[in-house]
Amino acid sequence: MSWEQALDLVAKELTRVKTQHSNRSIFGGSYGWSSAGRFHHAQSQVHRFLNSVGGYVRHQDSYSLGAARVLMPHIVATMEELMVMHTSWDVLAKNCKLFVTFGGVPRKNSQINAGGATLHHVKAGLYGMREAGVKFVNVTPTAEDLDNGGDVEWLAIRPNTDTALILALCHVLHTENLHDAAFLARCTVGFEKFAPSLADKTPEWAEKITSIPADRIRALAREMAATRTTVSIGWSLQRSHHGEQPFWALVTLACMLGQIGLPGGGFGVGYGPVNLMGSGFPKFSGPTLPQGTNAVRDFIPVARFTDMLLNPGGKIPYNGQELTYPDIRLIYWAGGNPFHHHQDLNRLRTAWRKPETIVFNEQFWTPSAKMA
Repeated sequence: MSWEQALDLVAKELTRVKTQHSNRSIFGGSYGWSSAGRFHHAQSQVHRFLNSVGGYVRHQDSYSLGAARVLMPHIVATMEELMVMHTSWDVLAKNCKLFVTFGGVPRKNSQINAGGATLHHVKAGLYGMREAGVKFVNVTPTAEDLDNGGDVEWLAIRPNTDTALILALCHVLHTENLHDAAFLARCTVGFEKFAPSLADKTPEWAEKITSIPADRIRALAREMAATRTTVSIGWSLQRSHHGEQPFWALVTLACMLGQIGLPGGGFGVGYGPVNLMGSGFPKFSGPTLPQGTNAVRDFIPVARFTDMLLNPGGKIPYNGQELTYPDIRLIYWAGGNPFHHHQDLNRLRTAWRKPETIVFNEQFWTPSAKMA
């Protein structure tokens, strides 16, 4: 059809839904890398447009870091702050002696970055650390997610059991008095409440859960306490049930080691998922397109998209508050593909039939546009 017909059709339907059901029935969908540019950034454009007509229901957080984005501000800082604050690769090479990573440092992932990657840091960073004599321990079900050009000790952990291993490491540090009590007293809150829970978290207890020998767990804890150590965690570890636990445990372990803030020590959350972490360059903001103000307060965690469509009026806990699912009658989507990111696609196909109207704003006849 002509542009005139298309514009009238969409405008009429937006007006109908807004008049009959309010802007709380419009979901502004956009998720993914969209495009490298700012003006043609799909999320910015669709949100700006829907704000100009009275607002929309939005999503919050990301599929990549859903649990970590909610959790980490309560413990340390926002993920945005933490990603910028990672110790740079050159400082790690010069000062770190032991690099222990849960989930590897997958270089293939770090080929990208929001807005584009210019200088790729990760390969040179890892190779430089290995050449400087840093020892690597990779705790992961697969051995291929850390390449430093040399030797890496692989601890083949059972998937989703990293928290048990970390708690056992903490147990050894505590029972053998290897933890930094002065750092815990000066820089943390609550260790006296946490410590009693470690009593039964022995390496033998963890071995049954993780499949990593108790002797190696005990020895690793001693090695970490004896030298300058950085512990890192992959984003993938929080994409599971109780996904906040390994991140919380890692920060606790780093606090017990007492090396946070020392060159080559502390933690990363984590090295490798994108190109940003480990860069020694300062971060600065690029150009942005003003989006106005969204008059609708409703939002959902991004991965609750299907649940929202299937359960209007349903309630869920989120970050200390209770959210109510709005009754979505119209989806306006631009940028990204929900059928690529979302879990349980058959359930999403069922939920996709619930709205009265779905507008897909695409420049090509994409598979997701065909679902509109």
